[in-house]
Amino acid sequence: MTLMFHWAAVAFAVLSLPLAPAALAQDYPTKPIRIIVGPGPDVLSRLFGQRFTDAWGQQTVIDPRPGAGGVISAEITAKATPDGYTLLMMTSAYTINVVLQPSSYDLVKDFAPIALCATSSYILVVNLSVPARSLQELVALAKSKPGQINYASSGNGTGPHLAGEMFKSAASVNIVHVPYKGAGPAMVDVIAGQVQMNFQIAPGALSQIQAGKVRALAVTSSQRSRLAPDLPTVAESGYAGYEAIGWNGLVAPANTPKAIVAKLNGEVLRTLRQPAILQRIADVGWEPAAENSPAWFADYIKREIEKWAKVVKETGAKVD
Repeated sequence: MTLMFHWAAVAFAVLSLPLAPAALAQDYPTKPIRIIVGPGPDVLSRLFGQRFTDAWGQQTVIDPRPGAGGVISAEITAKATPDGYTLLMMTSAYTINVVLQPSSYDLVKDFAPIALCATSSYILVVNLSVPARSLQELVALAKSKPGQINYASSGNGTGPHLAGEMFKSAASVNIVHVPYKGAGPAMVDVIAGQVQMNFQIAPGALSQIQAGKVRALAVTSSQRSRLAPDLPTVAESGYAGYEAIGWNGLVAPANTPKAIVAKLNGEVLRTLRQPAILQRIADVGWEPAAENSPAWFADYIKREIEKWAKVVKETGAKVD
């Protein structure tokens, strides 16, 4: 009887051990997944969330938590249980904000990157009355009128703001930042001529360019955009190394099991191979990311932070 009890106790102890990571990933998910969305539109989160639902049969809930430049959404995610059921659709805004203001979280240490999902260039546009027809002509104009050329942005500390500051530093021009409460009002005043130029995210710029309401001079990505292939990049227009883009990528809380992160990464990459998904991403003015690993995305986030820290140091850009 004693021997039988001993083996029963051993069997119970073995069965009571935590599931191995591979087993966890195989079973995952067994309940709804929440994707938290901070700054920016939620269309990409819904697109990838629906794919997760279709693949695994569990509902994906999109949880908008805008405000404070991503601080609220980042804090919620960083403090969530690291089990793969709370994700954050991180954007380029997060890597800018941690440079510009103190944060209660560490963007590198407190998150487990999953995959970069999509990117979008900013497009440098000018009011139709501006005589410049190229980036070189705009720089020459700005240098001939220091402090007289204004550029609009969607707000202090946003991507368009820092894209403008990076351009000021690269081209050594004195242009004046005019912050607005959103990309829409900024574009309205560029069209009206209240300000001369704007770095506008491609989805918000293309319709106005096609309607002939503003003139496009360049894109801010390192390579030409598939959405506007005829536009040169800022880099090829004489400012090598210039790159400022919007991006979206999924992250989880730090210490999320690597097997679960890998499973999520695999589904993102499968999603990015679907022609219908690629078309949908293009339809909303974004470009699909190339295949990438969690390690690659982690390094990308670090490089983005370093890039914006350098811009802030060189230009003294502030949120107020």
